[in-house]
Amino acid sequence: MATPRRIRILALLVAGLVLLAACTSSSAEADSAPPERTGDSSEAPTPTTSGDNTTVTADPAVPLDPPLVSELDSPPSALDDMFNASFPPPLIPPEEVLSGGPPPDGIPAIDDPKFAPIDEIDFIADNEPVLVLDIDGDVRAYPIQIMIWHEIANDVVGGVPVTVSFCPLCNSAVAFKRTQPDGTILDFGTSGRLYFSSLVMYDRQTETLWTHFDGTAVIGVLTGTVLEKIPLSTVSYRDFREAHPEGLVLTKDTGFTRNYGRNPYPGYDDVNTAPFLFRGEADGRLPAQTKVIAVRGETETVAVTQEYLAEERVIPFEVDGTGVVALLEPGTSSGLDSVNIAEGREVGATGVFIPEVDGQTLTLSADGDSGFVDAETSTRWNILGEAVEGPLAGSELPKVEHLDTFWFAIAAFNPDTVVITADGVLAPEAD
Repeated sequence: MATPRRIRILALLVAGLVLLAACTSSSAEADSAPPERTGDSSEAPTPTTSGDNTTVTADPAVPLDPPLVSELDSPPSALDDMFNASFPPPLIPPEEVLSGGPPPDGIPAIDDPKFAPIDEIDFIADNEPVLVLDIDGDVRAYPIQIMIWHEIANDVVGGVPVTVSFCPLCNSAVAFKRTQPDGTILDFGTSGRLYFSSLVMYDRQTETLWTHFDGTAVIGVLTGTVLEKIPLSTVSYRDFREAHPEGLVLTKDTGFTRNYGRNPYPGYDDVNTAPFLFRGEADGRLPAQTKVIAVRGETETVAVTQEYLAEERVIPFEVDGTGVVALLEPGTSSGLDSVNIAEGREVGATGVFIPEVDGQTLTLSADGDSGFVDAETSTRWNILGEAVEGPLAGSELPKVEHLDTFWFAIAAFNPDTVVITADGVLAPEAD
């Protein structure tokens, strides 16, 4: 690799010691402050522009043809220079990619995740949120109390190389397959940068920059490459444990010392809080930090406010002409509310599914205070879309990839999002 990368490693070691000291401080003040996010827009790199003082970005209507990773030989790094003239036209303006404070990998990804069976886990409260990934029956839980300190876990689940990502600042979790068409497996780390207040990842093979929110390579040699997303559920540890007693749980054996169980962003999911380093245009249909559940289709994006879904618990709607249903199960705490994650306010767990089994469309409703039931067969279902009792027991509803996120983020990345609220449907403003 090029010499600048070796220099960056030395800088990272020094920065890592500083971050480690901050993250392991015994004072309440250190624990409650967001140690990772100390930068401001003044730390963003100085942009290189074209002659008319604007950065030229790619035309989204023109498809790009990214190279195969195996064909590249020591490609230039977007971490070192986002404005390198040899790169394909970027998909986003590089000058809008801001430093969040730490250097690349200052928030360390988990590259060798260690798991344990449920009966060996004693550090997670029942109401704490966990990210649940199920690939061919290999079911794993990634506790938010760990992911909030690392943001990325590179793993292999069900034999599939995956990256599980969580961005506290936009309150979103997304999982991707990381094998490229030529068989190259990408490993992802945190770049220390933000776009629309959302995590910007980089791959260690080419040091291309990727937006976590949609899994797209946006600046660098692989610009235009899009990772395949995998449905990922955010539910309570109790929901996961009861549904999959044989499941595996990511442990605190990460290779790093952090205050697992504590939230370094207390109060951040308050609807009156301003997004950190968000420089996009605000969409005034909802307050920026409103929690929504969003489904991104091929031609449209639809979001439901968490408040409305909490009232109804079951909301059917359509995306790209396909009927889906959003569900909410009480009992999950917010990972971004209290200093202690287990003491966070109730927000519930959500799931989005196609309500169909073997060609039969089902009509779901809440079954008392817990679970769901379909009108056609009286089968009971859990928040993971699994039939737990009744004629269809053992069946699963097809999962729909969705985001639990803040309004400002989905509106910035998908400005044509239609919003379903208790007061009706809010369409995007006409241009």
